[in-house]
Amino acid sequence: MKEYWTSLASLLGVLAFCQSIVNSIFPPELRFAILKLTGRLFNLFSSYVYFDITEIDGVNTNELYNAVQLYLSSSVSISGTRLSLTRAVNSSAITFGLANNDSIADSFNGAAVLWEHVVTQRHSQSFSWRPLPDEKRGFTLRISKNDKSLVLDSYLDYIMERAAEIRRKNQDRLLYTNSRGGSLDARGHPWESVPFKHPSTFDTLAMDPAKKLEIMRDLRDFAEGQEFYQRTGRAWKRGYLLYGPPGTGKSSMIAAMANFLGYDIYDLELTEVHNNSELRKLLMKTSSKSIIVIEDIDCSINLGNRKKSCSSAGNRGGSSNFYEAAAEMRGGAGGGSDEGGNSITLSGLLNFTDGLWSCCGSERIFVFTTNHVEKLDPALLRSGRMDMHIFMSYCSFPALKILLKNYLGVEEVDAKNEIEAVIDKAEMTPADVSELLIKNRRDKDKAVAELLEILKERAAARCGGRRYEAVEEEQEKRAVEESKEGAEEGSEFSSEKSEEEDDEKIK
Repeated sequence: MKEYWTSLASLLGVLAFCQSIVNSIFPPELRFAILKLTGRLFNLFSSYVYFDITEIDGVNTNELYNAVQLYLSSSVSISGTRLSLTRAVNSSAITFGLANNDSIADSFNGAAVLWEHVVTQRHSQSFSWRPLPDEKRGFTLRISKNDKSLVLDSYLDYIMERAAEIRRKNQDRLLYTNSRGGSLDARGHPWESVPFKHPSTFDTLAMDPAKKLEIMRDLRDFAEGQEFYQRTGRAWKRGYLLYGPPGTGKSSMIAAMANFLGYDIYDLELTEVHNNSELRKLLMKTSSKSIIVIEDIDCSINLGNRKKSCSSAGNRGGSSNFYEAAAEMRGGAGGGSDEGGNSITLSGLLNFTDGLWSCCGSERIFVFTTNHVEKLDPALLRSGRMDMHIFMSYCSFPALKILLKNYLGVEEVDAKNEIEAVIDKAEMTPADVSELLIKNRRDKDKAVAELLEILKERAAARCGGRRYEAVEEEQEKRAVEESKEGAEEGSEFSSEKSEEEDDEKIK
C-alpha cells in the first residue's frame, strides 16, 4: 500500500513538471487557440448540436427560460429523478422542475432531445444598479444535427404555447368589474379584480346532458380554433345569448364556462359607463382568453327593439313622437344630455361586440343574459354577434337527477315515475328545486317527498290557471262577437229609421 501511494505521488509530480514546461514553452494565446481548434474538431465529428438558454439575457429575464421550466414541469413529475417544487404568486398549483445540474429526455415529432439544467456560481461582479443573482442558471438543449431545423422551427414555439397554457391553468382566475365606470386607476387600468372562486362546473350544472355536451363541444372548438379563424378571416371571438326565466342557472352557466376554459371574467356594468368612448376603452383593456359578460341587458340601458319603437311611434302619430322614439334609439336610459346620464347607443354596443374595435384582442367570448329576449333588438341577436342562443329552461327530469346527485348524493329515487310525470307541468326553476333540497339535505326521504308534493301542487295550479285563462279568453271572444252583432243590429235599425224619416219628409 505504501508503494502505491509513493508511485501516485511520483506520477503527480511528473504531471506538474510537464504542465510547468508546457506553460513556459507555449504562451496562453497559443494554448487557447489549440483548445478552440480541438473543440471545433470535436463538434465537426459529433452528431449532436447544443443550445444554451440562460435565465438572464443581459439585464432582462429570458422569457424562453421560464417557458422551458414550465414545460418541463409537465413531464418531470413522472420521469425526473431529482425534482424541485415551486408555487408561484396567484397560483393554485405546485409545479415541478429540474434540480440543479440534472437532465431529462424529451421527444417531439419523433426527434429525441435532452435537457440539462446547468447551475454554476457567478464570478464576483462589480457595482451595478441591478445586482445579478449569485448563481448563473440556464438550460442546455442537446439535439441531433439532423433535427436542428425541426426543433428551431416548431419545437420552441410548441414549448411557448404549452407554457402559456400551463401558466393559465395554474393561476387563479380573476373576476373583473368596472365599478368606476371608464375612469383609470393609478396603474392606468379601468378594471378592478378579485379572485374568482365560483365552484360551478358542467358536471354540477342542472341542465339536459345532451345540451351541455353541445355547449362544451362548441366551447372546445372555439378554444382550439385559432387556425380556423385565421384561415376564414374571422375575428377569434364568439357570442352567447343566455335567455330564460329567472332562476334557471344563467350565472352558473357563465361560471361553468369560465372554469371549463380557464378564462377570466369581465363583468361589464353598462349603467356605470357614460358613453361609447368609455365602452371602447374598457374593451381595449380586456385581456385575451376572457369572457365578457353583460347580465340582464334588457334592464341595463334602453336597447329595445327598434321595430316596436317605430311602430309604436307611428301609432301615436305626430312628428314629435317620431323624434322622441328616434332619440330613445340613439341614447340609453336617461339620455345623453342629463348630467351623469348614460349615452351609450345601440350602434356603440354593436361595434363593441362585432365592430372593428372588437378585434383588438383574440380568443374572447361575449355573453349576454336576459329574461325577455323579445325586448332586444334583432341587430343585437344576429349571428356574428350572438352566435349561439341558449335557452335556460325550467327544471327537467334529467336536470333534476343532477340536482339530486349534487345535494342528496342519490341518482335514483322510488318516486321516479311520479316525479317524471309532473315535473314538466310544474315549471319549477332549478333555483327553487335547489333551495328545497338544501333545506332537507339531511333527510333524503323527506326531501324527495316534499319535492313531489310541491311539484304536484304547482302542476295542478298551472293546469287550473291555464283552464281559467282559456275560459276568460272564450268569454272575451263571445263578448266581442256579441258587441259586434249588437253594433250591426243597431246600425241596421238606425238605417231603417232614417229611411222612414226621409219618407215622411218627402210626403
